[in-house]
Amino acid sequence: MTDSSAPKPGAPKPGTPRPGAPKPGAGRPGPAVAHAPSVAPPSDPSLFGRVDEDGTAWVKTPDGERQIGSWQAGDAAEGLAHFGRRYDDMATEVALLEARLSSGAGDAKKTRAAAVALSESLPTAAVIGDLTTLATRLDAVIAGSEKAAVAAKAEREHEREEHTHRKEELAVEAEQIGAESTQWKVAGDRLREILDEWKTIRGVDRKVDDALWKRYSKAREAFNRRRGAHFAELDRDRASAKSHKEELVERAEALSDSTDWGPTASAFRDLLAEWKAAGRAPRDADDALWKRFKGAQDVFFAARNAAASERDAEFEENAVAKEALLRETGKIDPAQDLEAARTALRNLQEKWDEIGKVPRERMHDLEGKLRAIEKTVHDAVDSQWRRTDPEAMARAAQFRERVAQFEEQAAKATAAGKTKDAEKALAQAQQWREWADAAEGAVNER
Repeated sequence: MTDSSAPKPGAPKPGTPRPGAPKPGAGRPGPAVAHAPSVAPPSDPSLFGRVDEDGTAWVKTPDGERQIGSWQAGDAAEGLAHFGRRYDDMATEVALLEARLSSGAGDAKKTRAAAVALSESLPTAAVIGDLTTLATRLDAVIAGSEKAAVAAKAEREHEREEHTHRKEELAVEAEQIGAESTQWKVAGDRLREILDEWKTIRGVDRKVDDALWKRYSKAREAFNRRRGAHFAELDRDRASAKSHKEELVERAEALSDSTDWGPTASAFRDLLAEWKAAGRAPRDADDALWKRFKGAQDVFFAARNAAASERDAEFEENAVAKEALLRETGKIDPAQDLEAARTALRNLQEKWDEIGKVPRERMHDLEGKLRAIEKTVHDAVDSQWRRTDPEAMARAAQFRERVAQFEEQAAKATAAGKTKDAEKALAQAQQWREWADAAEGAVNER
């Protein structure tokens, strides 16, 4: 007889997934080679069913035999082999689902759906094989898929939390940069790095992601506004500096031909101080203006140096003349004739002034020699005056008189029992005695 479940030409084999059902191994790619199911040896269908001589096919179940179809394309042995191969094909599909589950590849929900579809097809499947074991394996796949789906959901939630937290961190960093940073190049580069990392972070809740993106975008806009304002202000400052430096250049060029060496040199120093305080102009303009300013300086100082060289030559002749004058007046000796020495010194000083200035490096030596002669004469004059000074003798006598007065006060205080007053008077008497001794010694040394 012919059963409705018998295979028809072009019809899908029993156990083949229905159109639209997930195929084994579908989903995200996994290490297929490492987790591919091992190919099981063909089963022995004679242990699990039979095909009668009339072509009727039977499979054994826990509830007894079930007719699965009719074989008319050959003898009974060929029919049994045919239905056994169809069982092996279904077992291979189950092995693929087991491999996908154990490897973690694919979507656990899709794996479960495919296992459920196969399990539901077992009661009517036109196959001969160990359907009981196959059902047990499919139940295990279904249970394992449910656990895997729960674990996958937890993992996705964990990743979502981590990714959300990371984007929050990036948003906070961007906000800090947008509000505070003035390191424009470094901060701008960092904001771009944050954006690049942001694009790689997936799986954040759409509403949360949109809110975080708005925070980042707002922070970047704030930074760009502040940076733009900074450089706009910088441009204004540079324009102002350019205008100021143009004025300084004009003033420097006006001074470049001055021969009023001292005041003009001081004026150039003031101009240079103003230049440094003016700030930076645009680079090209700043370099060109500095070249003009420096050129004006160089013209003036070159002229001053030339004049100084000419003056130094004249001053060197003056130094030679003063050295000769010192040699001529080197015989001044106040110890022999004080008045003659004083007259010779006056003549020396007059001629000295008439000769004029000498080079700076010679001034200290020559002036020192003149001061030594002046000191010798002045010391001699002072010594003579002290020896004939009546006031010095009078001061010494007055000091002695004060000593006597304080000693008399001390004696009276002692007699009256005023010990402290007596000690004070004696101390004052001692002080005046020392001054009297010093005054008399000065007179005696004359």
